[in-house]
Amino acid sequence: MKKIYLVAGARPNFMKIAPVVRALQTRKCLEFKIIHTGQHYDREMNDVFFEELGIPQPDVFMAAGGGTHAQQTARIMMAFEEFCEGDPPDAVLVVGDVNSTLACSIVAKKLHIPVAHVEAGLRSGDITMPEEVNRIVTDSISDWFFVTEPSGIDHLKREGKPDSAIHYVGHVMIDNLLYQLEKLEDHDISSLETSPFKAKLAINGSRYGVVTLHRPSNVDNVEMITRLCGALREIAVELPLIFPVHPRTRGNLEKFGIELGPNITLLGPQAYMPFLNLWKDAAVVLTDSGGLQEETTALGVPCVTLRDNTERPITVEEGSNVLAGTDPVRIIGEVRKILHGEGKRSQRPHLWDGKAAERIVDVLVREVSQA
Repeated sequence: MKKIYLVAGARPNFMKIAPVVRALQTRKCLEFKIIHTGQHYDREMNDVFFEELGIPQPDVFMAAGGGTHAQQTARIMMAFEEFCEGDPPDAVLVVGDVNSTLACSIVAKKLHIPVAHVEAGLRSGDITMPEEVNRIVTDSISDWFFVTEPSGIDHLKREGKPDSAIHYVGHVMIDNLLYQLEKLEDHDISSLETSPFKAKLAINGSRYGVVTLHRPSNVDNVEMITRLCGALREIAVELPLIFPVHPRTRGNLEKFGIELGPNITLLGPQAYMPFLNLWKDAAVVLTDSGGLQEETTALGVPCVTLRDNTERPITVEEGSNVLAGTDPVRIIGEVRKILHGEGKRSQRPHLWDGKAAERIVDVLVREVSQA
């Protein structure tokens, strides 16, 4: 049986490979190994995390750790090369746009192992973003491109990729979202950390908003983070906000002495299920996350993105996402429109139906058998 390695480096990557793993387990058509590069160490990635995803623990843990982009990428490349040389696969599948995606793609290609890229073709147009560099380089050397939205097809064709290598399959993150949503409906949510906050507001019939901020361009600059937090404080006068704070963001809030006021509840980083329990019922989500733009679109939750660009334009063109930039006046105005029932109409994009992984496996079985 042909063998494929599924590479993940951080918690969101596992949410993307999980539907592919479940599809491979059902089909039993390819042998696979789950490779955890160890790019991020996350205390939430325990036995329960993998159990919730419905997948086994990783077969390999490389413990790459942190450091600069160059240091981290180099450590992953060295470890992955050694592993591939000792037990070569017939193909390598990478997801998203993290350093592990880039590193393992380069290693595989130089060892003449075909590379499949899930979430291929996404472009923000902002080359200062590390993720944009990773996307462009990975797509430049991949063999098979699994695309989530039409813009990805357009970009790949413009970059000279053949039609036969581009596969519009839908989105594995939405596969996982729908899978987890079904599990959440059968779950005792009273034990989740986010439930008391929701219950307290429910007593008064109050709505709430959810905030996530983590991009260096938003949180590392004192003027920028101060400006964004000013907008959040003003919004919170009308709408209570709950803010699971990324460690990077929390450190900068403390360093810059920024207070968010009594109407914004701060939490630590959340595991997938308690966070889904929180944002799925929000009146609005304010975020600079790429994945959350897509997930809110899938469930029709209004989203205001605090960035000047997005590599996921379908969330704006068809979905519930508004690209508000970082101007407080625009951000506050967009939230008020939503609260007053004047927000945009949206729909779930084509093929975001929970079956993307099945389509990916169909292609992999055919292509890997011929490679």
